[in-house]
Amino acid sequence: MADEHKHEESLPSLDPAVEVVERESLMEKISEKIHHNKGDSSSSSDDESEKKPSSLKSKVYRLFGRERPVHKVLGGGKPADIFMWKNKKMSGGVLGGATVAWVLFELIEYHLLTLLCHVMIVTLAVLFLWSNATIFIHKSPPKIPEVHIPEEPLLQLVSGLRIEINRGFSSLREIASGRDLKKFLIAISGLWILSILGGCCSFLTLAYIALVLLFTVPLVYDKYEDKVDSYGEKAMAELKKQYAVLDAKLLSKIPRGPLKDKKKD
Repeated sequence: MADEHKHEESLPSLDPAVEVVERESLMEKISEKIHHNKGDSSSSSDDESEKKPSSLKSKVYRLFGRERPVHKVLGGGKPADIFMWKNKKMSGGVLGGATVAWVLFELIEYHLLTLLCHVMIVTLAVLFLWSNATIFIHKSPPKIPEVHIPEEPLLQLVSGLRIEINRGFSSLREIASGRDLKKFLIAISGLWILSILGGCCSFLTLAYIALVLLFTVPLVYDKYEDKVDSYGEKAMAELKKQYAVLDAKLLSKIPRGPLKDKKKD
């Protein structure tokens, strides 16, 4: 017993202040670990919440598979600004000029060459007489402005037209090669409808209608984009359903050409 008592006395006794400090440091470590875990979970939940809307946005249906804004689809730059009414004076001037030209050539049946010659005759006569009359009335001659066509907007317009024309040629080549029956039927239907419209009205009227649609449809679509896309999604689903029925009953029974067989091999 005496030996045990001596052994207990030989053990070093811990100071109460040291025990308190050790307990506090231990509690701080535990609390830091808990906060760290909470921060990781909150950051992961934030990442998931950020991913969810982005994934939802990526799943939103856009008409004709559009991925860019309407302004970019129209080519961007000043031509797109005109069609989207970014510059209202220029857009109104272009549309008003087209309307006046359509009224003159279609309704009044004025000829283009006759109109150009009459306008030039009147303009040159007025300026010539005015320039000579200033000598007798002692006034300064009229300042005739230098008219020139700006290069950049014209190049942008021509470049956009070139891209679209080349895209149309490649689409026609793909359709003519017999690879896609669906595109072939769509092209034939579109050309047939266009031929009917061409028999009802002249080319100038069709061009004017196309221009008016180009000035109105993109603007309305850009304003009511979500509603139009939802209706378009429903319409496309219905068209796909009807096409599936037509394909099962009729199109699948049409024999394919040798190009299809080679593609499958």
